[in-house]
Amino acid sequence: MKNYWEKSISFEEYVETGRQRLELPVTQQDIDFRPYYALGIQRIERTLKKYTPDADQLQELESKDFNGKILIVSEVWCGDASATVPALVTFFKNHSEVRIFLRDSDKSLIGQFLTNGTESIPKVIILNDDFTVKNSWGPRPAYGKELLMKHKADPEAYSKDEFYNDLQLYYAKNRGKDAIREILELL
Repeated sequence: MKNYWEKSISFEEYVETGRQRLELPVTQQDIDFRPYYALGIQRIERTLKKYTPDADQLQELESKDFNGKILIVSEVWCGDASATVPALVTFFKNHSEVRIFLRDSDKSLIGQFLTNGTESIPKVIILNDDFTVKNSWGPRPAYGKELLMKHKADPEAYSKDEFYNDLQLYYAKNRGKDAIREILELL
């Protein structure tokens, strides 16, 4: 894990990478994902403006006596990540170092943390101070998983567009609070 940590980037570099891929796409994926990069950056900026760490959650974090690091496997274009990652970075910034590993730069890390066989992101890897894995979380809070299961159970009655819309509305209202609560339970 230490090698992945050393290859990871700061949140600011992560956002800048997304902006660069939007403005000057290099790969075909960058070109194809331009609308998602634009949306991701917009959502990141909205979350940064509107998110305020919950005082009770901050107090709970202090009580956990966690001295490790937070490594997030992510990409700016991801809808789940654009809503969750900025809140996590802001929440942990005065307590634990948070770095981001770009999933598409090296799939070997996400390959160790698959979700139902998929490379779903964001994936939050909670590391002890010696870089051993304490726990992991992701790619979305329990309510988001419920919405996904509702769509998968009957895509005719609950379309992909309805699922994405409901999920983003939830993220906009919840502002990372559920994700942080679930991660705090894993510390």
